[in-house]
Amino acid sequence: MVRYLVVFEKAGEKYTAYVPDLPGCFAAGANLSEVKENVRKVIRQNIRGIVLRGEPLPEQVAFSEYIDI
Repeated sequence: MVRYLVVFEKAGEKYTAYVPDLPGCFAAGANLSEVKENVRKVIRQNIRGIVLRGEPLPEQVAFSEYIDI
């Protein structure tokens, strides 16, 4: 199993998601459930392309943290 950080954002009435460690890997959806499903598909496609090209998978270096101010 491979894990990548996914950042979700509400954009007006829709949701978007992107994967910082997989450049160009992003998705959108009408609701949170839909964007999660869509981003999973995009991640799988992205990884499949990387593997087919014989390239190594990008390192998982992105992380998130809440900071209290």
